[in-house]
Amino acid sequence: MNERRALGLGLSAVLLWSTVATAFKLTLAEFSPIQMLTIASIVSALALLVICAVTSKLSQLPATFLSNPWYYLLLGIINPLAYYIILFKAYDLLPASQAQAINYSWAITLTLMAAVFLGQKIRKQDWFACTFSYMGVIVIATKGDVLGLNFDSPTGVGLALLSTLLWAGYWILNAKNKADPVVGVLLGFLVAIPFAIGLTLYEGTGISQITIQGWLAVTYVGLFEMGVTFVLWLSALKLTENTARISNLIFASPFISLMLLSTIIGEEIHPATLIGLVLIVAGLAIQQIKFGKKDLSKQPS
Repeated sequence: MNERRALGLGLSAVLLWSTVATAFKLTLAEFSPIQMLTIASIVSALALLVICAVTSKLSQLPATFLSNPWYYLLLGIINPLAYYIILFKAYDLLPASQAQAINYSWAITLTLMAAVFLGQKIRKQDWFACTFSYMGVIVIATKGDVLGLNFDSPTGVGLALLSTLLWAGYWILNAKNKADPVVGVLLGFLVAIPFAIGLTLYEGTGISQITIQGWLAVTYVGLFEMGVTFVLWLSALKLTENTARISNLIFASPFISLMLLSTIIGEEIHPATLIGLVLIVAGLAIQQIKFGKKDLSKQPS
């Protein structure tokens, strides 16, 4: 029963994450990246506060923060503040299909950064995975003109790659964090929101012309990119006894996302984007393969 529930929660999370690239583009049509971050962060924080209240975790917030305030301040500045401002700006400059595919290479970036900052060994297959994934990034960014290296938006590509560094860095900093993960994420939003509001006021862009569609889109981003979906995914991993099966569901997300972008907002999906995405996903798959001799004494006869 737990496995069926875990699978259902995992699939729900993947399907919701598959819609966010479309929601990003719809939201950015009316909001600046900083406005989008601010409002989506407030929505997400409110949703996580409700979840913490329902699960009796609200009392953990003050003690968790005060146990290491500078640590949580740093986490909040990295994610959501810096990460999402940069990611949203990348989506603003690039077609959503390109931005989400490049951002999807963050797991490869995490492997390289873990070797540098955590001293983890890089295996031969990790180098193959890196080669496939970053080749995919180049194919996407150049629309297949790999030899010419002609980028439509070098700034957009650079920001999308920078977002992978920030996201990977965030998880490296979280590697030894013993706090409840939902409480930790909520603290990040609570820390980031005052900075985000300050940046919004400094930017000075009004919101009086925002349509109902814009408000619905930014609320959706706050709930299902930054908030509730994270809890669904954590719950699925907690319930399952087969973490690999649940984790592998995420491979479907970028392809579903491309279909939604094409169907809902009519974005043209360049063939090179699909080829590059296949290379990135192939790299991620190679990274997960476990090689080595089997212990035959433990195999069923």
